[in-house]
Amino acid sequence: MTMPRRIPTIVVVPAHTLLLDVAGPMEVLRKANQFQSAVAFDVTFVSPLPEVTSSIGLTLSGLAPLPDQVPPGALVIVSGDTDAVMPTSNIGAIEPAKAGSDAIIAWLSRLAGADVQLVCICSGAILAARAGLLDGRACTTHFADCARLAQLAPKAQVIDDRLFVEDGNCLTSAGITAGIDLMLHLVSRLTSPQTAAQIARHLVVYMRRDGHAAQVSPWFEGRNHLHPAIHRVQDAIAAEPAADWTLEKMAGIAAASPRHLSRLFHQAAGMTPIDFVNRLRIALARELLAQTRLDMEHVAERSGFGSSRQLRRAWSRLYPDPPSAMRAGVL
Repeated sequence: MTMPRRIPTIVVVPAHTLLLDVAGPMEVLRKANQFQSAVAFDVTFVSPLPEVTSSIGLTLSGLAPLPDQVPPGALVIVSGDTDAVMPTSNIGAIEPAKAGSDAIIAWLSRLAGADVQLVCICSGAILAARAGLLDGRACTTHFADCARLAQLAPKAQVIDDRLFVEDGNCLTSAGITAGIDLMLHLVSRLTSPQTAAQIARHLVVYMRRDGHAAQVSPWFEGRNHLHPAIHRVQDAIAAEPAADWTLEKMAGIAAASPRHLSRLFHQAAGMTPIDFVNRLRIALARELLAQTRLDMEHVAERSGFGSSRQLRRAWSRLYPDPPSAMRAGVL
């Protein structure tokens, strides 16, 4: 049995952390650990304080101290915080967050040049900026904090109309729920697009891409709906795109007649079931062309097409250049 690649994941929790900045992205990683076995995210919650009061007044305790060393290849996730903590009956006086923030900034500054992936959720980018980690980088944060971020990091390129921004080993997201979008993107890259799509479905969120995406990935197309039977069919196809997917077989998975499945599929996904199958097969063919030296007949066979001619015909419906252009560096 192949052991998973283990990724140390250090979540930095400020004194008045925005709880959704932590809970949303961590739910993505929790499901990633359940839905696949190639990568395991080993999560540790750290803070300069052993106990903090979150934005909604819920106390978070049992936090580990900021570590002296960060393992190479680690994910360092910095949550945003707030001064406006919800008053609740089970908390007393709320201590100022400055001392905790100063300790986090000092700790983050030691990460400059380290072999880590820095992920800033919402106003977590403010802490990274004060630590000097955003200089020379494109970045973003919550729209209400973009002007402040630009002041704190005048050498950074602050982009105020994006869900998230990736610049090298630094990722920053816009406000709050955009942290889920960012983490889905990261999981897609570290595991697979199929895993990210499965997680998005489970969390009942859209698979959204950043503003620089040239096109929507075929693995994500047609998945922004809530119809359980259609998702069930799409999950089965995504797991084995090259299988013999007849309309009758797909209808059996959906527990619907072929005609009814076609109608439901078009309503939910905006395409026919066969179109969806062919899009995933073309995506698989693209990966094989880019990553192997298989000839066109074998690429077609492994992608689920009956012949290279059938592959080229399906390909031409999506791309103006032929499959051979993948290896010529045109696509």
